[in-house]
Amino acid sequence: MNEIVIDKQEELVMKLLHYFITEKDYNPVIIKGVQNEIWLENLNNDYKIIRIVSGYIHNDEQFKFDLFKTKTLIKSIKRKTLSLKLKTISIFVNLGDNVNMDSFKEHNIDFANIKSTDDLSKYRFVTSSFPDITKDTNFKEDGFELFLKITDDINKKNEEDAKMNEDVFKMKKPYVTYVLLAINIIVFILSFFYNVIPLFAVNRTAIVNGEYYRLITGTFLHNSILHLAFNCYALYIIGMQLESFLGRWKYLVVYLLSGLAGSMLSIFFSNAYSIGASGAIFGMLGSLTYFGYHYRVYLDSVVKSQIIPLIVLNLLLGFAFAYVDNWAHIGGLIGGVLSTMAVGIKYKSTRFEKVNGVILYLIYTLFLGYMVFFKLS
Repeated sequence: MNEIVIDKQEELVMKLLHYFITEKDYNPVIIKGVQNEIWLENLNNDYKIIRIVSGYIHNDEQFKFDLFKTKTLIKSIKRKTLSLKLKTISIFVNLGDNVNMDSFKEHNIDFANIKSTDDLSKYRFVTSSFPDITKDTNFKEDGFELFLKITDDINKKNEEDAKMNEDVFKMKKPYVTYVLLAINIIVFILSFFYNVIPLFAVNRTAIVNGEYYRLITGTFLHNSILHLAFNCYALYIIGMQLESFLGRWKYLVVYLLSGLAGSMLSIFFSNAYSIGASGAIFGMLGSLTYFGYHYRVYLDSVVKSQIIPLIVLNLLLGFAFAYVDNWAHIGGLIGGVLSTMAVGIKYKSTRFEKVNGVILYLIYTLFLGYMVFFKLS
C-alpha cells in the first residue's frame, strides 16, 4: 500500500484552516472562478476576511494584479454583507523571491508571506489580533496523520455548527404571536362597547401630562376592521418566523420595545392621536433584517429580495398617505434593530454587541424623551 504524501505547502494551508475555522469561528466564503486561494469570513473579528493564497506569484506585476482582484472581490462581499469596511489579511504561502511585498501598501488589507506557521510571528498585525496562532498551529502529528486530525476536527466543528443552525431554524409554535393577536382582537371588540381610543391612543399632550401607558396601549388599538386585519395578518406572517428565530421572550421584548420606539418618534414629530400595531410590526421587519444579516449564508437572498423591498415599499406608501403615521413606522424600524442588537442573536451576538445595543436603544429613547418632555412641551 502506497503512503499518501502531503507536501509542506498543503500542510501549512491545512494548519491555517484548522486554526481559523475551529479556533476563531471563521467560515469559508464561496467565490466563483477563484483558484488556489481560500477566503474565510468572520464579521465579529477585527479582521473580517482571511485570505490564504497557495498559487505561485513570481513578480511584482502578478502581485499587483492579485491585489486588484482582491479589492474587487472585497467590494462584492461588502455589498453582500452590507459592510462599510472589511479589514483583510492575505496570507501567501507560495510567494516568489522576486516579489517586493513591502512596496505595496493598501488601506484595510495586510499581507503576510510565510513558509511555516512560525513566520506569522514576524507580523505584528497578526500576533496582535491572533496572539495564540503560532501555538495553536503547532501539531505533534505530521503528514497523513496530521491530515486526518485536521479533517476530523473541521468535520466536528461543521457538525456542531449544523446542530446550532438546526436549533435556530427549526420552527417552533408561535405562542407569543397568538397572544399578541388575541390582545389586538379583544381590544378591538371592546372598542365597540367602550370609547377606548381617546383614553389610550398615543398622544403627546396626554403623555407629557403623565399618561405614559399610552406609549404602549396605543399600539394595540385599531380604528377599523380593515386596519386590524391588515396588521394582524402582518403580525402573524412576520411574527411566527421571528418568534421561532429569536425565542419567545426575546421576541416579546423586541415587539414591545419596537412599539415604544415607534410611539416616541411619533410624538416627537406630531401631537395628533396615533394608534395601531404597525410601528411594532416595522420593528419586527427591522429585527428580521438584523437577524438575516447574522445568518446571511441562509437568508441573504430573502433579506435583499423580500424584506428590504417590503420595508421600502411600505415606507413610501406611508409618506404618500397623510393619515398614515409613518414616523411610528420609522421609529419602530429603528427600535426593532436596536432592541434585537440588545437581546442578541443566538450563537452569533457577542456580549460587546449586546451592550452596545442596550446603550444605543437608551440613547435613542432618552434623547426623544428629553426633546418631547423638556423642549416641545
